Amino acid sequence: MTEPKETPALLTVSAEQYGEGYREHLLEQYKLYVDSASQISDRRTSANNYLLTVSTTLVTLFALSASLVNAHLLHVALAVAGVLVCVTWFVLIRSYRDLNTAKFAVIHELEQQLPVSLFAYEWHLAQRGRGKAYRPLTHIEPFIPALFAILFVIIGVYSLTASPTHGTETSPPSLQNHQQGQSENPIP
Repeated sequence: MTEPKETPALLTVSAEQYGEGYREHLLEQYKLYVDSASQISDRRTSANNYLLTVSTTLVTLFALSASLVNAHLLHVALAVAGVLVCVTWFVLIRSYRDLNTAKFAVIHELEQQLPVSLFAYEWHLAQRGRGKAYRPLTHIEPFIPALFAILFVIIGVYSLTASPTHGTETSPPSLQNHQQGQSENPIP
């Protein structure tokens, strides 16, 4: 039987135990932690931009290869790759959201030791992301990979159900006869 793990305390040493410089060091750690939360947001934005680029590239490759003869297997591969990218993208969004939620819980708890609680008050004014005052990006951004995933599923289904000769063009009968060595108006 496993023993329940204790929840670690945020503040492990009191000001009296720590000694001189406690408030200054607490404030410095707070600043560093807020900066690390900002860096997480920057990494999330970079990941979103990268995955958006990959997704649009896959759609572009599909469009460019649409006129190729017998490219339905390529189209299915592009669609499968696109769905996998979207699943990865969605998981990353959730991971970054969960990490930021934890980081801001720590920030809010640290603010209880400071003269003002700016982030906690801002979150209160934003109705904790549940009202009309503010809609968190993490509630909106999952729609982007979801829309791309729907597009890739449509591309995949279309590619599987379309005839293998989709995209081939037929020449007019006069050109076909000419290509076969026969012309419509033979010269006598």
